[in-house]
Amino acid sequence: MKRREFLRNAAIVAATSGISNGLMAAPIQTSPQGERPSAADVPTSSGDGTGEETLIDSEPVLQNYAETSMGIAFSVTDWANGYVIYGEKPDLSDGKKVWCGGYRMTAMDNEVVQVRLTGLKPATLYYYKIGADRIEYKDGYHIRITGNEESPKVYSFRTAGKDAKAHFCVINDTHASWKAVNPTINKVKELQPSCVIWNGDACNSEETIAAQKRIFFKPEIDRKDYAADIPYLFCSGNHDDRGMANRHLERVWMYRQPEERLPRDWDLGRNFAVRMGDVALIGLDTAEDKLDTNPKFCNLFVSEPYRVAQQQWLRDALRQPEIKHAPFLVALCHIPLFDPRPKMNPGDLYPADTHPDYSGDFAEWQRTCSKLWGPILDKAGCQLLLTAHQHCYRLDKPDDTHRWMQIVGGGPDMTGKRKEVFPTVIEGEVKDGKLVITIHNIYTGTVHETLTIAKRR
Repeated sequence: MKRREFLRNAAIVAATSGISNGLMAAPIQTSPQGERPSAADVPTSSGDGTGEETLIDSEPVLQNYAETSMGIAFSVTDWANGYVIYGEKPDLSDGKKVWCGGYRMTAMDNEVVQVRLTGLKPATLYYYKIGADRIEYKDGYHIRITGNEESPKVYSFRTAGKDAKAHFCVINDTHASWKAVNPTINKVKELQPSCVIWNGDACNSEETIAAQKRIFFKPEIDRKDYAADIPYLFCSGNHDDRGMANRHLERVWMYRQPEERLPRDWDLGRNFAVRMGDVALIGLDTAEDKLDTNPKFCNLFVSEPYRVAQQQWLRDALRQPEIKHAPFLVALCHIPLFDPRPKMNPGDLYPADTHPDYSGDFAEWQRTCSKLWGPILDKAGCQLLLTAHQHCYRLDKPDDTHRWMQIVGGGPDMTGKRKEVFPTVIEGEVKDGKLVITIHNIYTGTVHETLTIAKRR
C-alpha cells in the first residue's frame, strides 16, 4: 500500500474509532492566550471517595532517556497531584518522593502526570513506583485531597552513560496501526534494549489529548507496560505536529529539561545527544514535510528557522567529550536526508512543494536538512543515519555526497504485497568491538538483514 493511501485509510479508521470511543467528543478548550483552562473552569470530582473511576489509568511511560535524569509520565482520569518514589533498593527503603512539575509549584493535571527525576547517577539501576493524590479544587483557597492511589507495582530503569550497555532499538511510522504496533512492541520487549528511539509519526493528526493518550499511554496492544522499564527517546515526525492537540505534544511527551540545553536552545526540546556505552545517539527533528509557504497549512508552521537553529545545536552537541569520543556515532531523524531516486520530492520546491521534475506534493526526503546538517555529521565521522517517513525499508550506502550510511525504516503495512514494505525494528548492539545492526522484519517475524559497522577513527 502506498504511503499516501495508507494515511488516508488510517485517518478514516482513526476517526471512526475516535467517535465510537468518545475520543473526539470534546475539543481542547483554550483561553484567548492559548492556555489550558484552570481547574476552576472544569467540573471537579465528587470528593466523596465513592463510585469514582480509578485515578491512575495507565502504566508509566519512561521518557527522555539520559545520563542523569529520567522522565516518567502516566495517565490520570481526574485532577491529580502525581509523584514518583524512586531509589536504588528494590524495596524502596531508600526511596525519595518527587512531585510532578518543576520549581515553585507542582503541575496538577487532569490528563497526564509528568515527573522528571534529576540528579541521577549515570549507568545506574533505579527502582520506582507511581502515585497520585486526587484533588478537589474549587478555587485557590478551597482545595482538598479526596483520595490517594499508589501503584503496588515496583518498576525499574537504568540511566544512560559511558558504562551503560550499548543496545538500542528503533521503531517508526507506527501511526496507531495496532496490527503492526502490537508485534513491533512484542519484538522490542523480547530484545530488551537499553532504550528505544521512536523515530516519528507515532500519531496521525490528533485533535484531543484523549487521542494522544490512546497512542502513548493506553495503546491497543498486549504490553501496556511497553515503556515502564525500557526508556524511550522521541524524534518527532511530520504527523506528530499535525492536529490541535499535537501542536502541544509536550503535554503528553515532555520536552527535555532546560538544564540539558543552552538557553539559546530551549525551544529545541526534542533534540538529544545521549551516550550509551560505546554509542553516541544524536536526535534531530526534520519537522513538517511541506514548506512553510504552502497554503495548505495557512502559515501555521515555521519549520525552516527551526531546522536552521538545530544546525548550531548539532555542532555544539558533537563537541561534547562524551559524544566526540564515542567509538560509534549514530544520528536519527524522521525524514531521510538522501534519496537515490531522482524523481523524489526533496522538500524545497517553492512555493508549494510542486514541480514538474518531481513526484508528489510533499518531501520524500529533506534536501534543506541535508545541506544544513549533513556536512557537520560527515566532519564528526557519523557512521549511520536512521530515518523513516517513506513507509518502506531501504539501505543507502555512503557515496560522494555523504560518508554516512542511511537506513530508512519500514512503515506499518502488514499486507505483504511488496517485499520492501514491512514494519521494522532496527536493532543496534555493540558486540566484540563492532556495532551490529539487525533489521527485524515484523511482518515475517524474521531477520531481514544484518550489517556490521567498525569504530570511527
